[in-house]
Amino acid sequence: MANYTTAEVFQEIEKRLKENPKPIEGMKAIYQFDLSGEDGAVYQLHLADGAAKVEQGEAAPADCTIQMTAADFKDMLLGNLNPTAAFMSGKLKVKGNLGLAMKLQNVLGQYEPPRT
Repeated sequence: MANYTTAEVFQEIEKRLKENPKPIEGMKAIYQFDLSGEDGAVYQLHLADGAAKVEQGEAAPADCTIQMTAADFKDMLLGNLNPTAAFMSGKLKVKGNLGLAMKLQNVLGQYEPPRT
C-alpha cells in the first residue's frame, strides 16, 4: 500500500463499496478525512442509501472528521494500526459524531487493500 497514493486508496475504497454496498446500507453520513504529512490531502466519503462517493476537498459540511497522517491512515487500512489504539495515542483525532466514527471502523473493515 505504501506504493499507492492517497488518491488511489480512496478511489479503491469507493470502488469496493460500490461493488459491495452491504456495509453501508442504511447509512447516511459525510466523513471527512484530514490527512497530513507526505501525500496528505482532504477527502470526503459521502454515504447515502447504499451509495458511496469520494470527493477531494471540502465539498460539503462533514458529519464526522477524521484527522491523522496519510501514512497512519494507510497503516490502519492494512490492519497494521488499530483504530482504537490510534485514537487513544492521539494518532487519530475525531471531530463531530463519534458514533459515526465507530461505524466507519466497520465500513473500512470491509475494505481489502489493493494487491501490489
